[in-house]
Amino acid sequence: MINKNGAFASAGLSALLEKSSNAQNYFSDLPEYVQEMISQRGESIQSEDELYRYAENILQGDK
Repeated sequence: MINKNGAFASAGLSALLEKSSNAQNYFSDLPEYVQEMISQRGESIQSEDELYRYAENILQGDK
């Protein structure tokens, strides 16, 4: 799977984005830097809940 930035997402994240349109929409709406950080550790993301939690943790660091 290639994210909108042209980077390859890892297997776990890639599989999740392929099977879940909700996860795909959520991921594509995230800021570019968050997508990149998630993609770097994407093999550990196996569920939508993990995706949401990981993104939220990254975004919380911005506050």
